[in-house]
Amino acid sequence: MTKKQQIAIYTTASLPWMTGTAVNPLFRACYLAKDGERKVTLVIPWLSLKDQRLVYPDNIKFKSALEHEAYVRKWLEDRTGFISRFEIKFYPGRFSTDKRSILPVGDITEIISDEEADIAVLEEPEHLTWYHHGKRWKAKFRLVIGIVHTNYLEYVRREKNAAQAFLLKHINSWVIRLSAATQDLPRSIICNVHGVNPKFLETGTKKKEELEDGKPAFTKGAYYIGKMIWNKGYKELLKLLKDHQKELVGLEVDLYGNGEDSNEVKVAAKKLELPVRVHPGRDHADPLFHDYKVFLNPSTTDVVCTTTAEALAMGKIVVCANHPSNEFFKQFPNCRMYGDGEEFVATTRKALAEQPAPLTDSQRHELSWEAATERFLKAAELDQGTTPKLSRTSSKKFASLSSSNVKKKLEDASAYIHNAVSGTEFTRTAFGAIPGTLHPDDELCKELGLPSPTNSGAQCCRK
Repeated sequence: MTKKQQIAIYTTASLPWMTGTAVNPLFRACYLAKDGERKVTLVIPWLSLKDQRLVYPDNIKFKSALEHEAYVRKWLEDRTGFISRFEIKFYPGRFSTDKRSILPVGDITEIISDEEADIAVLEEPEHLTWYHHGKRWKAKFRLVIGIVHTNYLEYVRREKNAAQAFLLKHINSWVIRLSAATQDLPRSIICNVHGVNPKFLETGTKKKEELEDGKPAFTKGAYYIGKMIWNKGYKELLKLLKDHQKELVGLEVDLYGNGEDSNEVKVAAKKLELPVRVHPGRDHADPLFHDYKVFLNPSTTDVVCTTTAEALAMGKIVVCANHPSNEFFKQFPNCRMYGDGEEFVATTRKALAEQPAPLTDSQRHELSWEAATERFLKAAELDQGTTPKLSRTSSKKFASLSSSNVKKKLEDASAYIHNAVSGTEFTRTAFGAIPGTLHPDDELCKELGLPSPTNSGAQCCRK
């Protein structure tokens, strides 16, 4: 009998933080486990109460990991309509205010026992490996697959502090790039392995029926939703609106989001002659968004923008930048791209004047998590139920690098240096790590039911 694949999906965020690295890995675990052919474990960060207050919206707090898990499972089941049999485990995490990210504390490879360590999927591997000190991912697991979510090249261009963290990037084994927007990494392939929440496809079906019945399916104009920080497209959008106010007379735009730059976005929006309203963030599946016709998204820092896929699934027209991160969306008639400000104006005006084209069944499938799971299994070569060999690929670069002894030695040396640098408090903090994160403290260990670090030292993370 063939042994089941055991897949551990590590990610850098969790609900109720509505970010891509919280939502997409959750759905991935759900749909990988749906047919029962694999044992799937989702490994997500646990934050102490002080960090929960900084990250989670609407004053949502959890007293225990069990309470947090119950919240995550209910949210998922409300959206999929079925119970998926995957396990959830927590690793100790801390929120970095300067990086606006949750970073692991201690050796999180120990969350999975050696007996169950088969395949690891690292969602946003940069964050999971920047300050990792402990067993090498490739020594722990038979296969390590990294899924790159963020266009760090763009972040490095925009933020000086990001360059410091970027130097510590060490990605192990196989990397799936969601789009060509990301850096060209060794042994990487490009494939969009994300889908959309089924609720968005249900909304799209209802809108299609309304259009076919001659009803006014879309009664609102244009909007944008995203984490309200300048790098998530707000800077580009407000500049486009400011530079072309005269050509866009009559356009009204609603912006939705929460984030560190919310106040600055509001100030900038008020300076425009166009009516641009700024609202608090909401779940994109909220009925409030159903009647908008046009989704404006000029962001180029997302690798594949989840909200763009969601808007297309709801049957809307999407106006987005002609950029490698949007390559996957070119197959959809409702995706309208622009290259410069003049094209943005023309494309936006035309989108507001037209009705969206109803999605076909094949287009709906391409946006679904069923299709995304098929793409993931094929890209990672897990669709045959066996662990792939690195020589299987159409990329000559991939094959030549993976067969090179020199490359292997350089990689081992890099890993050795990284382990040494990440193992001391001085060098860790010099490269931007949160002080005191080499091992979990008493508070994190107590909250997760782990051995106290005063008694077990580096073994604190073991569950």
